[in-house]
Amino acid sequence: MQEVFKSSDFPDLLVGLSGPDDAAVWRLDDQRAIVATTDFFTPIVDDPYAYGAIAAANSISDIYAMGGKPFLALNIAAFPEELPADMLSAILRGGAEKAREAGVVIAGGHSVKDREPKYGLVVLGFVDPRRMLTKAGLRVGDLLVLTKPLGFGLTTTALKRDQADADDVDDAIAWMSRLNRTAGDLALEFKLTAGTDVTGFGLLGHGLEMANASGLAIEIEVSKVPFLKGASKYAAMQAYSGGLHDNRSYFGPSVQFSDSVDEKQQMVLFDPQTSGGLLLGVPADKMQDLARRAAELDQALWVIGAARAGTGIRVE
Repeated sequence: MQEVFKSSDFPDLLVGLSGPDDAAVWRLDDQRAIVATTDFFTPIVDDPYAYGAIAAANSISDIYAMGGKPFLALNIAAFPEELPADMLSAILRGGAEKAREAGVVIAGGHSVKDREPKYGLVVLGFVDPRRMLTKAGLRVGDLLVLTKPLGFGLTTTALKRDQADADDVDDAIAWMSRLNRTAGDLALEFKLTAGTDVTGFGLLGHGLEMANASGLAIEIEVSKVPFLKGASKYAAMQAYSGGLHDNRSYFGPSVQFSDSVDEKQQMVLFDPQTSGGLLLGVPADKMQDLARRAAELDQALWVIGAARAGTGIRVE
């Protein structure tokens, strides 16, 4: 990509070619820029409506992760010919109603025939280019704040293997369907500069991207990281997806675990998430006020670590 498209040739492309951020950003003027992203995936839960809602929340999340406000989307869909019409309708309705909750209009899209269902969105948003969140925005001493628990990949993998409890699946669906809108609003209200959403690379993968982009190290205290109630159970059952093993293989050499962090805890930290929470860098002097405001808005958050001088990730 960079050999064909050079950043210097596109001065209004503020984000998109030179870093691992969550969406592309194109400057319109000094006060406004367009944020553009897309995501889609195969079903991770059995309920078609929930699948559509989760896919939409996941796609829209990248706009919030850049400090933007989403406004327009297009469907991306691939469905087998034999898929019942009511199932297809439920998927699209789940996506549409979640988009409407986010203040986003779905104005068409495109579908193709495929052997396995796939669904997601192209999403556009606006952002003030002076107030963007990026992975390169961490500063030494910033506290790392996570806004959703981990364990979605473990729970949905257990579901595929018929090993998951219904209550655990319902808990995961509720979290995955939750928009990151309020968390994004908090980031803007408190003028934060560092953020990403935790998705396919897991907490450690996306955390490492932030650390590398910012030229810093991050420290994580595993006892402060929120896990879904079934996550440890499914880790003990080794309900590991291929993506989890890929994350551990690729990012693991840059992560140092203390001896007290057991195997199950390590695997949850590498677990790929779908529609995970935001990971934000919060200056320590803003943390108390931000936490108070989050409580007023019923926004969950956990302080899980901090940014330090150095490289890589240390998990205590």
